[in-house]
Amino acid sequence: MECMDRKKWYRREHAIALIEWMITERSWWDTVDYIAASLSGQYFQHFPQYTAPTVKRWNASENLWLIRSSILFQLKYKDKVDKQLLTTLIIPHLDSKEFFLQKAIGWALRQVSKTDAAFVRSFVDSYSLKSVSLREAKKYI
Repeated sequence: MECMDRKKWYRREHAIALIEWMITERSWWDTVDYIAASLSGQYFQHFPQYTAPTVKRWNASENLWLIRSSILFQLKYKDKVDKQLLTTLIIPHLDSKEFFLQKAIGWALRQVSKTDAAFVRSFVDSYSLKSVSLREAKKYI
């Protein structure tokens, strides 16, 4: 992970295969969070044409870590977050009992609240979030 980041290998078009392999093989939350925010996030900024198809595929997969990555990849985007895409990625998992997905939903919304609190307020008013997601989403608003 760190070599890929230091060497900027995420700037290579074929790097997504290695990124996905790292997410799915022997993963845990700490490695996945780094890969999602630092590697896949930067990859999709360099290759935006692959963003929606890839993260939607990840989001629909059975792999918890791919789903989490699909929700978290925009963590460092600040005011450049695609809120419509984020909403599309969150909605299918609102009822999930999986802690790591609920935490990811809340974390992603919390990050967005730093630049667009109104969007997050509207989101939490419009959708029923689990307590973990809701607590995280409203942390700064």
